[in-house]
Amino acid sequence: MADSMSEMLRADMECEGLLECFHDLKALDREIFEVLCERGESLTVDEIADEVGRERSTAYRSVQRLLQAGFIRKEQVNYEQGGYYHVYEPRDGEEIAQELQRTLNDWYAKMGTLIGEFEQKYGETPERAPAED
Repeated sequence: MADSMSEMLRADMECEGLLECFHDLKALDREIFEVLCERGESLTVDEIADEVGRERSTAYRSVQRLLQAGFIRKEQVNYEQGGYYHVYEPRDGEEIAQELQRTLNDWYAKMGTLIGEFEQKYGETPERAPAED
């Protein structure tokens, strides 16, 4: 990911880059999100790990980041004889897009305020006395 906003604006980005840009997610998180969207069915962590060719613990950490960011949801499935397991699926893309838009709007308003504060603090430069010869 780019280090500054200027670099981000110059870089080529895809829409999936929003996961990394807005929530500091990693490439594996993006890959897992895409797998869940493409499969169109709920998957266990073991199934996700198999799909992306990673260890279960690595896939689990990525799934947790996606859950925390709100890109996927978790559902508990109960066994008839007792016990349970969890499956994961992507949230509705339109809902996620609306949340991203709200986050962007909030960020934009905050940056506008900070720019105003910067201008107030540094915008007026004091008159300099002419240099003596």
